[in-house]
Amino acid sequence: MAENILGVIGGSGLYAMKDLKVVDTVSVDTPFGDPSDLIVLGDLEGTRMAFLPRHGVGHRITPSEINYRANIFAMKKLGVERIISVSAVGSMKEEIVPGHIVIPDQFIDRTFRRKTTFFEGGIAGHVSFADPICDELHEVVVESSQQAGATVHPGGTYICIEGPQFSTRAESFLYRSWGVDVIGMTNVTEAKLAREAGLCYATIALATDYDCWHQEKEAVTLAAVLEIMHNNVELAQAILKEIVKKPVLKRSCSCGEAATNAIVTDRTLIPDTLKKDLEILFGKL
Repeated sequence: MAENILGVIGGSGLYAMKDLKVVDTVSVDTPFGDPSDLIVLGDLEGTRMAFLPRHGVGHRITPSEINYRANIFAMKKLGVERIISVSAVGSMKEEIVPGHIVIPDQFIDRTFRRKTTFFEGGIAGHVSFADPICDELHEVVVESSQQAGATVHPGGTYICIEGPQFSTRAESFLYRSWGVDVIGMTNVTEAKLAREAGLCYATIALATDYDCWHQEKEAVTLAAVLEIMHNNVELAQAILKEIVKKPVLKRSCSCGEAATNAIVTDRTLIPDTLKKDLEILFGKL
């Protein structure tokens, strides 16, 4: 198993890293099925990287259909310790103008159709998720975004809805009343699984539109989202190039120990097949 690889999960519009010197493209077997696509292994400015487009190349997988467990497991299996997510989001605040970057530090989960844990089928466990983003990685991403010339909002709450439909206006007003900053459809599920897997996780949220709460603007349309999204992709690439200049792989945070004391099941009762399947995540059980 390789070590010291930075994982990047690309969202809408980011299906490849143009400056990544590709070394290999690999299919990773997991107990949970296939990841969204082949994982591209390469070198970016001297840093080894594993890149995965969460919707698949060509954007063929909806947020609800993504095999999040396979994606995170595959990253762990390859030796990734830190994951940076790049995601298109809607702005829930006037001051977060489409084209701005938000680096969230909190989530609200409004999904209901997904597998959000590795703890099932004969093993129960509970990890802390009070602070779902790695502080160390968050700081690096904020600094790198500023250095890349982005207008950055450091911190904020990302509300994750099921999708694939955008919100109703009533829902949008409700979420606004909760004080959320951006709205998306993918990242909280990744963050939960990354925490269980002992991986650091942080998000680069690219604001593509005002959600439909902003009645002076047109309701969200795919065409409007895509126009700003394509402009944001270049910025996301620039931010990642700044990130890899920093010692992001030398972590001193506690993310890697998140599941150390999380398992409550009597080890003798965990099925042997499950012990083998989850060894990459939790070690010898």
